[in-house]
Amino acid sequence: MVLDVRPLQEAERAPTTAIYLSELLAAFSHEPLPSESFALMLQAGLDDPTESLTGLHVVGRRLLPPTRLLRSASMTVDPFLLRGASLGAGWRAERDGAAGAVYHAVGGVAPLASGLPVVVTLLDLAPWERPGLYLRSPAARFGHRLRTRIVRDAAAVIVTSEAVARTARVLLRLRRGRLRVVPLAARSSFTPAARELAGAETRKLGLPERYVVYPGRFDARQDLVTLFTALRQLDAAGRPSNLATDLPWPPRVLLVGASPADRAALARAAARQGVGELLLYAPSLEPRRLAGVVAGARAAVLPVVSDASALPAIEAVGAGTPVIASAVGALPDAVGAAGILVEPHDPDRLASALGTLWTDDALHARLVTLAQGRARHPRTWADVAAETRRVYAEVAIAAAAR
Repeated sequence: MVLDVRPLQEAERAPTTAIYLSELLAAFSHEPLPSESFALMLQAGLDDPTESLTGLHVVGRRLLPPTRLLRSASMTVDPFLLRGASLGAGWRAERDGAAGAVYHAVGGVAPLASGLPVVVTLLDLAPWERPGLYLRSPAARFGHRLRTRIVRDAAAVIVTSEAVARTARVLLRLRRGRLRVVPLAARSSFTPAARELAGAETRKLGLPERYVVYPGRFDARQDLVTLFTALRQLDAAGRPSNLATDLPWPPRVLLVGASPADRAALARAAARQGVGELLLYAPSLEPRRLAGVVAGARAAVLPVVSDASALPAIEAVGAGTPVIASAVGALPDAVGAAGILVEPHDPDRLASALGTLWTDDALHARLVTLAQGRARHPRTWADVAAETRRVYAEVAIAAAAR
């Protein structure tokens, strides 16, 4: 297997991709196959986070220059850079006894015409769903066309849900037979047992007894303006008569992982709606602490316009926490009956869902029970790894037969 693991070295730049690679490689390392080896692409000058994965049989590590400095132009440069690197890695693997090599690209950056069969995992469809936001420069548009061609030519394309598969088929004009659905899993910290850590975490962060958590990202995929509008509507509607007098109103929302620049932008947007005092902030947290914060929340709220992974929703449900989410991408499958789905850009529906879960203890308890029921029989990253290996084997066998 040839893998570009550079996202692991700068996890803050592509956190979902970094989590995916980290958990997948850890699962491979935990249950190694005797016939399996890896050639890894890394950025020169940065620490190698794969050295601790002692179960992986790594036959080579190729160091690449920091193309991220080229910004959007890196999408054009990387496919050609990876082509040469992957050819060398594939040759070395075969020299060491491998029957063949498969290139696994996570996020659509893959070698162009390398001769290796390519498996692509699509964790993000936003550039195709929202091209006006992501493809503003000529370099970005050219790189995007190149990436689209690479994905279309891939031997197999892994997506996380049937809904994402349908969207990818339409937007990228992919052949149905090349799509493989491999849902993601929560990290091991996100279980109902995380509720035992909730009290300590809320005290450490100075959180109120009741809060809603937003554990997503802060970019154009999100719809936080609609969330702020919904909070303003709840404030204007007045305090519900059935809410205990010692509980705050409107709901308090905890935003996790916002950078200083993000906080400044969020504060300005919230101030325009007059809801700045309703927002709480927490820094980026390691998984165990984040699981405690999510488990202690009244609900996780995920207002988005594009989400092809649904990882925050999967982890919230894994921790036994109900989810209020936009009905887009992989989120409906991830949330299921353990939450409330609303249409994106609909502050009325979002306000209704937030107000109901904040005040209705019976409904909240029912959704917690449903989330915990699903968490008792969780999907694991070992499952993801096993299904991904089956895709590798299928693609390798087909390539050898040609």
